[in-house]
Amino acid sequence: MISQKWSKLIRSLQQKKYRKAEQLFFVEGEKAVLELLASTWQVEAVFGTEVFLQRYPLQLKTAALVQQCSADELVKAGTFTSNDAALAVVKMPPQTDFVAHSHGFVLVLDQINDPGNLGTIIRVADWYGIKHIVCSPDTTDCYNPKVIAAAKGSFLRVTLHYQPLAPLLTAATLPVFGAYLGGDSIHQLRLQHSGGYVVLGNEANGISAELEPLIGRRITIPAFGGAESLNVGIATAIICDNLARLQTTQ
Repeated sequence: MISQKWSKLIRSLQQKKYRKAEQLFFVEGEKAVLELLASTWQVEAVFGTEVFLQRYPLQLKTAALVQQCSADELVKAGTFTSNDAALAVVKMPPQTDFVAHSHGFVLVLDQINDPGNLGTIIRVADWYGIKHIVCSPDTTDCYNPKVIAAAKGSFLRVTLHYQPLAPLLTAATLPVFGAYLGGDSIHQLRLQHSGGYVVLGNEANGISAELEPLIGRRITIPAFGGAESLNVGIATAIICDNLARLQTTQ
């Protein structure tokens, strides 16, 4: 069973202040835990059902602690409504500021509040081979359990940096695109460089006024129906897909 000490710790990690203090977070579910175990991330503990532990003995050798428990215990300790596999407690890697480079696209997130949206954006970035996401300090914590759940295993392959955005964009040597409801159609965009920064704004308020003067080109996804707006995760996927297509055709 999961000891009282570990149960208390795991439940506390649902809150940002405890994740920050302990420098730990947790990952739930069979696929995500297996991807984690195959990575270089430091796994402090894995709690798994008998079936999970018997099925993956070799993968579990990378964990510091492995303990059997019931599916009911996994549900009580974590956030999933059902989990018949595993839960892992993981050490956070060191946080670093983004170091600008001269190629590839970088997503820049300005005050993204919803954990599900951030998780989706991480997964989209991974799908399109984007390795870095730069977040404003007030963007939701990437180790929030809802973010990790939505990102699946993609959080292992996309590095998130939390830092003030204005200095980064001011010093940018690559184009800075901003996603707006009004702007140049992403379908008709022409790229002069193979990379740049793509700024995506807050779900309710869009890109902050502070950053507007730093946006080199406003881009938009043209609407063909009556919807008022798109979810920021969906918008990110559409923009990334078009940028990927433009890079291969131009």
